[in-house]
Amino acid sequence: MFRRILLTLRLGVSSLLLHKLRSGLAVLGILIGIMAVIWLVAMGEGVSYQAQQQIKDLGANNIIIRSVKPSQTSSKLGNTMFVPYGVLRDDYRRVITNIPVIQQAVPMREIRREVRFGTNATDVRLVGCTPEYFNLNHLRMYRGRFIEDRDGLSADNVCVVAEHAAEQLFGYANPVGQSIQIDKDFYVVVGETERRDPTAAIGGSLDSQDYNMDVYIPLETLRARIGDMVLTSRSGSREGEIVELSQITVSVGDLNLVDQTADVIRTLMDKYHPNEDVKVVVPKELLRQAELMRMMFNFLLVLIAGISLVVGGIGIMNIMLATVTERTREIGIRRALGATRRAIIYQFLVEAVVLTGIGGALGVGFGFLVGPAVDGLRQLAKRVFPDVVSSLPPTIMALEPRIASWSIVASLLISIGVGLVFGLYPARRAAMMDPIEALRHE
Repeated sequence: MFRRILLTLRLGVSSLLLHKLRSGLAVLGILIGIMAVIWLVAMGEGVSYQAQQQIKDLGANNIIIRSVKPSQTSSKLGNTMFVPYGVLRDDYRRVITNIPVIQQAVPMREIRREVRFGTNATDVRLVGCTPEYFNLNHLRMYRGRFIEDRDGLSADNVCVVAEHAAEQLFGYANPVGQSIQIDKDFYVVVGETERRDPTAAIGGSLDSQDYNMDVYIPLETLRARIGDMVLTSRSGSREGEIVELSQITVSVGDLNLVDQTADVIRTLMDKYHPNEDVKVVVPKELLRQAELMRMMFNFLLVLIAGISLVVGGIGIMNIMLATVTERTREIGIRRALGATRRAIIYQFLVEAVVLTGIGGALGVGFGFLVGPAVDGLRQLAKRVFPDVVSSLPPTIMALEPRIASWSIVASLLISIGVGLVFGLYPARRAAMMDPIEALRHE
C-alpha cells in the first residue's frame, strides 16, 4: 500500500516537472494566498494585542468614573459663560463612604497649560493627582521622586515632569531642583518620570493618553493655585468650564464584584448627575469587547485572504484540466493496461495536492517574514515620507505583527483542501474517459 502511494506520488511529481513554468505559476498563486492569510492575521493580532494590553494596563479590577461634557447645557447655564459639569469631590466622598468593597479610589484633575523655564516654553497636560496615581498608571521614575502625601497636605508648589516635557524645557540637563512657571506661579521640580508608551483611544470610552508630555502636581495644589474654573479662547470666542475632578479610578478587591460595584456606582452617579455629565467605564467590559472584535476582525481578514486562495485554486483547476487534455493518450494506455478509475483519480489528485502543498509550505515560510517586512517598510517610510510618518500616532509606528499559530496550521490545511477540492473535477474527468477514445487521441 505504502509502495503504491509512493509510486503515485513520484509519478505525479515527474508529470509536474515536465511543465516547470506552468507548475511554478500555480504554486505562486497558492503561495501568495497562504502568505496573505498569515500576514493579515498577524497584523490583526498585533493590533488586537496592543489594544488589549492598553485595556489590561487600566486594570481588570478597576472602575473608571470620568467627567464628560454634556452636549446640551444652554438651559442649565443661562447667561453665564462657564459650564459646570463632571465628577465632584462630593462624588468621591460618596463612593468611598457608601461602597465598602472598594479598596482604593484615586482622584485626578487634568488641564492643558503652557509651562515655561527661562526662554523655553511648551504645552503640557497638567495633572493634579495623589501619590497613588504613580502605581495606577505604571509610571517609573528616571530621577528624583514622585509626589508624596506631605506635598498635598500643605499644597506645596512642587511638580514632577515627564521625559519629553523635560527635554523640551531643560534639554538634557537634570531638571530636579529647578523651578518652572505655570501661569503666574513657580513650581520646584522634584522628579522626572521615564518614557512610557502612549495609549491609543479605546472606542468612545477612553481618550488617548501621552504620558510623556505630563507635568504632575499635588491635587490640592492644583485646586489652591488654579481652581476649578478654566477659561479658554477658541476662534475669537471665549469659553469656560467648571470641573472639580476629571476622573476617579476605583479598585475592587474581588474581580467577581466588579460588575456589581459598577452598577451601584452608575446608580449613584445617575442620582446626582441627571445631565449625564459622568460616565462609568469598566476595563473588564472593554476587554470582553476587544476579544469579540478580535475574532470578528480575524474572520474578516481570513475571508479577504481566502479570495486569493480561491483564485489560486481556480488556477490549479485550469492547469489540471489542461494536463488532462494533454495526457489523454497516456490515460488511455494506463486504462488499457488495467489501471482502475480510482487509480487515475488518485494520480491527478496527488498532482493537485503536491502543487498546493508546495505552495502552502512556501507561503508559511514567507509568512514568517511579516515582522522584518513591516520593519523594512517602516524604515523606508521614515526615509521617503518623514513628515507623514512624524504625524502618525505613536501607536501605529509601534505596531508589531504577531503570528498566530492557528493561522499556520489552518493555512497548511487550507492549501491541501484547495488541492483536493479544485483537483477533484479534473481527476474525475480523466477517470471517466473512454479508454478506446483516449487511445485514438492524437
